[in-house]
Amino acid sequence: MTDFASETEPYRHELRVHCYRMLGSFDEAEDLVQETLLRAWRGRSTYEGRASLRAWLYRIATNACLDHLDAHPRELPTLDLPVTHDSDLAPRPDVAVPWLQPAPDSALQPDAVVVALETVELAFLAAIQHLSPRQRAALVLRDVLGWSARETASALSTTPASVNSNVLRARAELKEHLPTRRTEWASASASDEERAVVAKYVKALVEHDEAAFAELLREDVRCSHAPGAGGHMGAEPTWYAGRAAVLEGWAPALHGGDAAEFRVVETRANGLPALATYARTVGEFRAFGLVTLRLDGDRVAEVTTFGPEVFPAFDLPPALA
Repeated sequence: MTDFASETEPYRHELRVHCYRMLGSFDEAEDLVQETLLRAWRGRSTYEGRASLRAWLYRIATNACLDHLDAHPRELPTLDLPVTHDSDLAPRPDVAVPWLQPAPDSALQPDAVVVALETVELAFLAAIQHLSPRQRAALVLRDVLGWSARETASALSTTPASVNSNVLRARAELKEHLPTRRTEWASASASDEERAVVAKYVKALVEHDEAAFAELLREDVRCSHAPGAGGHMGAEPTWYAGRAAVLEGWAPALHGGDAAEFRVVETRANGLPALATYARTVGEFRAFGLVTLRLDGDRVAEVTTFGPEVFPAFDLPPALA
């Protein structure tokens, strides 16, 4: 490699997406891309060209992520969630994975071949966090990148039989955490109907119009909040299921003496419409939270709220005048 930087730079974007899938954290993914390129630079003399440069970099990135996960083990919290017998409506709050972060569409979409929309949805990213790191790696390399069992085994320093066993277990586990109809959700860009629903949502929020909110929400709407999101100061995620429960949970922000004055900036995250909300404090509007909306026709089916710490990834300012 005569010019390391110029030869590896074209792969930086897709490597970040790969690390994002592995880790669930968009911020950590950037750190791991840097680690990947550093390892590649140090080991550049060992690259013999038998595999493509892209495959070599993916191998390094995958193992960098595995090393990171070994050094920083994570444990999913046990949440007290409502019971349902409908697998598609089963509780699946994305923020039940505390480290999961949304990512701006602009960082996910440029490489259509590499970035299949359904593999960067929050639903998918949350679900694969339930897999062991090596199961996750095997599944991503085989099912997302389309590598053969032999190629995957080589990258993970194991055998094709072990890879196939890990992938089979991973697929079975994934079914327990993915809604059955999620492939119907994918929408690469905003439609006129979507924009109209989002506009109504923003208007209802800014005007504190509870009746308008009730009209927008599907009867079985689900809402989840990450710790610290939208003013929620608890240490654990919160979860609401059903229109009445959601409206009750939102009541302090919608009406009463403590109702906040909001401004909203529209964006997109993980293929979904997203809204950055700012709440008025003394003299300015401060970052409050970012919500993603999953829509079902002209109704809101799911709302996931993240804290203002995700704003920098979306190039959103910490305050508005």
